[in-house]
Amino acid sequence: MQFASDNIAPVPRQVLDAIERANHGAMASYGGEPLMREVEARMRAVFEAPDAAVYLVATGTAANSLSLACLVQPWQTVYCHRHAHIEEDECAAPEFYMGGAKLTLLDGDHAKIDPAGLEQSLRSAAGAGVHNVQKGALSLTNATENGTVYTVAEVERLCAIARAAGIPVHMDGARFANALAATNASPAEMTWKAGVDILSFGGTKNGLLGVEAVVIFDPAKAWEFELRRKRGGHLFSKHRYLSAQMLAYLDDDLWLRSARHANAMATRLSQGIAALPGASLVHPTEANAVFAAWPREGHRRAQEAGAYYYLWPGHQSLDGPGEDPVAARLVCSWATTEEEVDRFLSIIR
Repeated sequence: MQFASDNIAPVPRQVLDAIERANHGAMASYGGEPLMREVEARMRAVFEAPDAAVYLVATGTAANSLSLACLVQPWQTVYCHRHAHIEEDECAAPEFYMGGAKLTLLDGDHAKIDPAGLEQSLRSAAGAGVHNVQKGALSLTNATENGTVYTVAEVERLCAIARAAGIPVHMDGARFANALAATNASPAEMTWKAGVDILSFGGTKNGLLGVEAVVIFDPAKAWEFELRRKRGGHLFSKHRYLSAQMLAYLDDDLWLRSARHANAMATRLSQGIAALPGASLVHPTEANAVFAAWPREGHRRAQEAGAYYYLWPGHQSLDGPGEDPVAARLVCSWATTEEEVDRFLSIIR
C-alpha cells in the first residue's frame, strides 16, 4: 500500500531492457549518439512540431529551471501559482538558474491559476518603471500540485492573457502524461497550439529511471538552452542511457498507458474514500493524486498496517479523537494495483 508518491514506484521492464540494449560497445557521448536523433524525431512526431528542439536532463528541477532561464532576464519575474512545484519544491533553483529573477505568486482554486488574477497582476506590473521587477514569463503546472488538470481551453485562455502582455509561457509537465490521459487532448493541443513556448516533459514520475525532456517549440531558443544546460552541469556524458529510457517511454505509447493506469487507480481510490462515512475530497481527483480527509481512526489503522502516504498538510497529528477528519495526499503510479487500492480501502473502512 504505497501511496506516498509516484516517485517511489519501480521502473517498467521495458525501460530496463532498453538501457541494457544501449549498454553494448562504444557510442558517441554528450547527446551525439544515434539514439538521441531518434528521440528528437519521435518527440517531434508526437507533438506535431517538426522544428521543435528536444533536450534531455535527469531531473524535473533542471528541466524547469533551465527552461525558465531561457525565457526571462534577471530583472524579470515568472508568474506562477503559489502552490506550483517551482515555488514549493525546488529550493529556489529556478531563481538560481534565472540569475535572480523572482517568482510572483498567484491564487486560484485547487492550484490552478485564476485568469482574472493573472490579468490583474499583469496590469499592475512595473507601475514605477525601473524601480520594479519587470514582467517575464508565465509558468503553468499540468497536472497541478493538487492533482487537478488544466483543460486545453483553460491553457489557451491563460496563454492568451500572457501573449497580450507580451510574455512567453512555460509548462511544468512533470505529470504531463497524466494531464493528457485525463483530458484526451493531443500533446500539440495542450502545448504549442494553445500558446506554450517551452514544455518540461516529465518521465521520472511516470516510471522512468531518471530522465526528463525539454521541448522548445521556438528553435531560436535552442542554442541558449544547450549552453545553459552545459554551464549548469546537466549535460550527461553517457547520454545514451537517457536517450534509451526516453525511447522506451515513447514506444507503444508506454508513457500514456502508464498514466492512464495511474489515473484509473487514483479514481478508484478517490471514489472509495469519498463513499466512507465522515470522509470528503479536499481537491477534485482529476489525475493520479488523491487529496482527501477521513476519520483519524482510519488513518491509525492504515499506518499500523504499513500503508505509506503523507498527511497533507504535514503538521496534522494522529493523536486526538478518532472520529475527527484528517487530510492526506495519496499518489498512484503505473505500478499501483487494484488489490493494493482495495486493501487500503478495506482497512480505513
